[in-house]
Amino acid sequence: MNNHAATISARMLAWQCLWRWGTRKGVFADSLIHRVEKGLSSQDRAMLQAIVLGTLRHLRLLEEQLATLRGKKRLQENARWLLLSGLCQLFVLKWPEYAVVNELVELAPQALRGLVNGVLRESLRQREQWEARLPQLSPGVRYSMPDWLVERWTKRFGAKECRELLEWFAQPASVFLRVNLLNPPPSIPANWAPLPNLPGWFRLADGHFPHDQVSAGQVYATDPATRHSIELLAPAAGENVLDACAAPGGKSIAILSATQDNCSLLSTDSVQPRLPMLRSNLQRAVGHSTRVELHDWTQPPSEKLRRAFDAVLVDVPCSNSGVLQRRVDARWRLSPTELKHLTTVQLQIAKHALQAVKPGGRFVYSTCSIEPEENNEIVQKVLAENPGWTLAEERLILPQREHTDGAYCALLFAPHSSW
Repeated sequence: MNNHAATISARMLAWQCLWRWGTRKGVFADSLIHRVEKGLSSQDRAMLQAIVLGTLRHLRLLEEQLATLRGKKRLQENARWLLLSGLCQLFVLKWPEYAVVNELVELAPQALRGLVNGVLRESLRQREQWEARLPQLSPGVRYSMPDWLVERWTKRFGAKECRELLEWFAQPASVFLRVNLLNPPPSIPANWAPLPNLPGWFRLADGHFPHDQVSAGQVYATDPATRHSIELLAPAAGENVLDACAAPGGKSIAILSATQDNCSLLSTDSVQPRLPMLRSNLQRAVGHSTRVELHDWTQPPSEKLRRAFDAVLVDVPCSNSGVLQRRVDARWRLSPTELKHLTTVQLQIAKHALQAVKPGGRFVYSTCSIEPEENNEIVQKVLAENPGWTLAEERLILPQREHTDGAYCALLFAPHSSW
């Protein structure tokens, strides 16, 4: 396949992913990308990801621009998503105008080519007027975020800091790498920029993802915000440790690395299809099989798990409100109703996983959310229902302040007497 055909193929796949995402409820963008990117070159894979994630990251803004160009005229879904992807390539990614317009016209079905050509060329003619409108748009439209989240964050952080948070979520996420101390790479490539004051952590300085080192288990791609829960857990050699919601395995690997693979770790997850990837990631990281089991922590633990662990980490399913820079379509799935449902599940998981801690042991509750209902409020409810437990430390990592993903974690100590 020549380069021109390959480029069109990546644009075609991106259009198909977006069209499917827009017409199939509950489909995740990352899953759609993963299904179609196999066999693409690294350059075309990057193009596919940039178009899909860029379009969904700026969806409200692009929809506003399209409405400005088309008024209230209805569009077929396939045409709508092709035009939104084109506007993303022209105004967000700022790719060469000639290539974008001509290749998207070529991709379009014959009946849509005139429409696609006309709308995209008109958008270029109106570029100055559109860019002059941007400061006048509401924050929810300008930064493509649901209004209810903007209102909640404005009330909590104030208008200035809320805007900083929205600006952060509007940017593509950096790729961070954590070196596996149990199986480090023989050398550090020049495009890995070390993070200040975080030994073993690097930022990928360009788009060349280190597939070979990741496949070899030498590094793990994860954000520095994930380190906080491991620091609070402080797993030690010789301890029995539980990672209760472990897939895909990043925190389990960090636990093994922190103890030099000298702890007895059990990694569980509630979804059977996730277990093979969890096992594979752990196998690559430590060079041998580790204990991986299916367990749903919305249910009480079995007798063999009750009070069996010195340290328990529970990284509960959450709203992902701290990682919207990475999980760009999560903002469009979340609602106040869904947030309320999540807190019910989180409280169940936390209360049941707490029962796996030995007297005098440690429990870390963790999320990638920045919402109080999912964080401190859950911890306070757990403490209220479990006399004798104490809150030793909690950390809230806010993206607009730390310039990492958002996260929360809290360290609780069990009473030394039987409870």
